[in-house]
Amino acid sequence: MFDLNDIVEMKKPHACKTNRWQIIRMGADIKIKCLGCAHIVMMPRREFTKKMKKILVKAEEQ
Repeated sequence: MFDLNDIVEMKKPHACKTNRWQIIRMGADIKIKCLGCAHIVMMPRREFTKKMKKILVKAEEQ
């Protein structure tokens, strides 16, 4: 499963053409930051799990 500070790939790329996001807050809602343009998006955990494609980098490896 995903953890805080993991780098994830979403199913659809962001408007800046980047598809790498960092998880910056976890709870009932998940807050993610685009690593291309630093845009921050907050969404419910259920929606996030549907839209997430895969984990690219686990937090422990950084």
